[in-house]
Amino acid sequence: MKAFQLIMLVMVPMVVSLQHVDAISDQNDQVIPNTWTTGVNKQIQLVADVTNKQDTTLPFVYIVQVKDSEDKAVALTWISGSLQPHQSMSPAQSWIPTKAGVYTAQIFVWESIDGGPAWSQPVEMKIIAT
Repeated sequence: MKAFQLIMLVMVPMVVSLQHVDAISDQNDQVIPNTWTTGVNKQIQLVADVTNKQDTTLPFVYIVQVKDSEDKAVALTWISGSLQPHQSMSPAQSWIPTKAGVYTAQIFVWESIDGGPAWSQPVEMKIIAT
């Protein structure tokens, strides 16, 4: 049984426009689900709800990786902490796309940055910067 529940959200400050699109077609008419659009040089916050589903306090590290369309990591950030039993929080990491393109954001919740078990399945989404 996984120790944490991870639900993907994306939030931004009010001054930045981020639009959710249920699906977008790429140049090959392949549908890209769970896609968001934003502008180049606009800061966005990558946020997920994290809940400790165990009856014990657990340490965690919240990792956000953003890859470009060539699968090259363009951002890797993390924060660490601990959650009390059944406690929830919504950690966030900011990212600014500096070039137009299609990116994939992945969020992981692990026990520690040095390794250990993954507390949940990763979640991912597409971000289109224009």
